[in-house]
Amino acid sequence: MSKTSQQNTSTDASGVSVIHTQAHSSGLQQVPQLVPVSPGGGGKAVPPSKQGKKSSFVDRNSDEYRQRRERNNMAVKKSRLKSKQKAQDTLQRVNQLKEENERLEAKIKLLTKELSVLKDLFLEHAHNFADNVQPVGTETTTTNPENSGQ
Repeated sequence: MSKTSQQNTSTDASGVSVIHTQAHSSGLQQVPQLVPVSPGGGGKAVPPSKQGKKSSFVDRNSDEYRQRRERNNMAVKKSRLKSKQKAQDTLQRVNQLKEENERLEAKIKLLTKELSVLKDLFLEHAHNFADNVQPVGTETTTTNPENSGQ
């Protein structure tokens, strides 16, 4: 470390060394670093909710144990049924969407054919209309042979 910082090391109850570093006159707050005490890295990390609990022996023949097991078994069954129902609902929804997609694709094909037919009719009509209409300024005048001598 530099000459302008201080370092303190302490060990907490779980056997983890905590290094506190404080920069001198920097005004910045340093975050403590967790370092395992043993070089191998120590054991598993224990969540804070489990640190204060003691593992006590539970009598498997007691009524309390049997009630807990029954409640747990019921909760597991309920959870599995809920999961199975959700999977079935999802599968049903997938099948519905596949059917709808097929119907929509068939409708697209039908409408595309209809559009093609209507375009062909329009182009044929436009072509026939263009052939029958003469451009402006090229009108033909009919001359009457009787009036030509006058």
